[in-house]
Amino acid sequence: MRAQPGDLLHKHSNIVGRKDEIAEIIEVMGEDGQPPYRVHYPDGHETVITPGPDAVVEHPEEQQPHHTPW
Repeated sequence: MRAQPGDLLHKHSNIVGRKDEIAEIIEVMGEDGQPPYRVHYPDGHETVITPGPDAVVEHPEEQQPHHTPW
């Protein structure tokens, strides 16, 4: 798992009825983009996290819609 500030950490819920959690990575504390990460949640909460196998890093530039040339 590699990240940079501005990426999103998407933690998938493994409990029925609980929503996934998405936080913005604001600081990469490991070497070469590795965890731990300081993250900021939409409710204003910040924490340091070492994500488990239920989490993925999403890069915002990969989420942009592709434009067709016509």
